[in-house]
Amino acid sequence: MPSPFPPSDGRRDTLHRHAGDGWVACGDHRHWGLHGAAGLLLARRAAPAGEPGGGRSGGTHGPVTDVVLQHRALWSHQGGTWGVPGGALAPAESAVDGALRESREEAAIPPEAVHVVGTHLLDHGPWSYTTVVADVVPGARFTPLAADPESLEVRWVALDELGRLPLLPAFGAALPDLLALLEPPAA
Repeated sequence: MPSPFPPSDGRRDTLHRHAGDGWVACGDHRHWGLHGAAGLLLARRAAPAGEPGGGRSGGTHGPVTDVVLQHRALWSHQGGTWGVPGGALAPAESAVDGALRESREEAAIPPEAVHVVGTHLLDHGPWSYTTVVADVVPGARFTPLAADPESLEVRWVALDELGRLPLLPAFGAALPDLLALLEPPAA
């Protein structure tokens, strides 16, 4: 029977495992990632009017139009919700490196297409989650997709659609702070 998933680089049916996988107890609940976890919130922008490509995606200073989100597999922790591609950090892996690795594994996002603009830390003491916030590098062209079985779907989501999706609760709570990191600095 053919796979119902979109074509990818051949990894769609493979779970990626490493020494950082495992649960960490945190009070009355638990979190995935023995060394913490990280994910990537990747944004694309409209080019401001007057710039080459004005009004189309791909600008570097225009307003954010869309972000890449992952519809989490039903079998996963808080499955069925939408969040960023991400997961457990490998031993001695930085949050940025882990987020780029996870987004490549889960969403086919090429690391060279990502320009990191900041990070947001959710610190629970024995465990933490770092959201790496980034823009698409100008001129980079790729289509995010569900590249492994951890996703029902991965796609660009328009900012005005975010309120209509069932967001992963921690992601939804952090979203205003994450989007603020994408705002241009005040003059």
